[in-house]
Amino acid sequence: MKKVGVAILGLGVVGGGVYKILTEKKEYFKKTQDLDITVETALEKNIDRALALGLDRSTVAANIEEVVSNPNVDVVVEVMGGTEPARTFVLKALMSGKSVVTSNKELFAKHWSELEEEAKKMQVALMFEASCVGGVPIIRVLQDGMQANKILSIMGIINGTTNYILTKMAECGEDYETALKEAQKLGYAEFNPTADVEGFDATYKISILSSLAFNKKVCIENVYREGITGIDKEDIAYGKSMGYTLKLLGIGKQTDDGIDVRVHPTFVKNDNPLASVNDSFNAVHLVGDSVGEIMLYGRGAGALPTGSAIVSDVIFAAKHSECYYAPFKNNEKGNKETKFVSDFISKYYVRIFVKDSAGVLAKISGLFSKGNISIKEVKQLTSGEGLAEIIIITHPAYESDMKKTVEKISAMDEAVSVKGFIRIEE
Repeated sequence: MKKVGVAILGLGVVGGGVYKILTEKKEYFKKTQDLDITVETALEKNIDRALALGLDRSTVAANIEEVVSNPNVDVVVEVMGGTEPARTFVLKALMSGKSVVTSNKELFAKHWSELEEEAKKMQVALMFEASCVGGVPIIRVLQDGMQANKILSIMGIINGTTNYILTKMAECGEDYETALKEAQKLGYAEFNPTADVEGFDATYKISILSSLAFNKKVCIENVYREGITGIDKEDIAYGKSMGYTLKLLGIGKQTDDGIDVRVHPTFVKNDNPLASVNDSFNAVHLVGDSVGEIMLYGRGAGALPTGSAIVSDVIFAAKHSECYYAPFKNNEKGNKETKFVSDFISKYYVRIFVKDSAGVLAKISGLFSKGNISIKEVKQLTSGEGLAEIIIITHPAYESDMKKTVEKISAMDEAVSVKGFIRIEE
């Protein structure tokens, strides 16, 4: 039976979950995997936290040097988050000939090429299943389950915090601030929620996932990003009445014009399987040219779901002598030959407040026509005080044409404001 020594960097929520799984299922892994896995050491400043989990004080490392110099450690698990000191610690582990398993999407999205270069030099594993979509095994599916396919698109709800907030806004009619405070109270959102609500977290993840899906390096700079802070509950309600559900989506597509990768609030039809993914759950929808549609669904965060993905990587690294690396040219700034879409095509939902006077709708329709945008559906509502709301659903149009047209509408004397501007994926 193969012995495997593990070190855990950080014993917070996820690190604690990893320790719990590895210790409580030690005998199970012996029986099912023929592996004797032992947590040899952990790097944690809060000694009381480590002791509360059951670690012996002698196994708690004071610094990274103690970890990487330990001859009994084969795999280092990094669950600290952020870029530093995580990057420095991971590089030291790799340079010391230790395989590394990480859940750190920001670190991986920003420094993947640097970390992989060092892993290749030392011929050790660099595993990152838990970096995207928590316990959902999307990385392994992309690496090992979809080889027969050219992946045409990847689209998903890959941030649980924003999905919880949008679910509460839709189901309870709460405004954004109220839903955010509730998410913070329940621990779904941080005190500073910027990384989640402004789409940074989802950007890191779709960068990694799109790179694997399309076999080309997709840097975070190549991802269009827009968060949910500007979403009104009224738009969610109007969309619902028209058959749409609002989600923050990470979207990647292979098109004739290049790779199209973005993160933004998106209306999906109510019969789209992503529409029924609520609260903090995540889901990823794939389309392959051979297999067609696939959807993976599950918990995108949490101690045990994320711990599950990390332990899966530990076991994979222990059982495979051959290391897996990116199947594409993994340059820090990407490959200059890769073509990216700068002006993507989408359908759109637009809500406009106007003065309730004759000819306004015709004037707006004329501006859409001049902007090469075809209108699919129009809904007009009287708002009182001489105002009206006009809701327009378009056929596919270029983003640049839409933004120029909305600017012209905003400049109309009859226009009060453009309240909603949301893309649609059907």
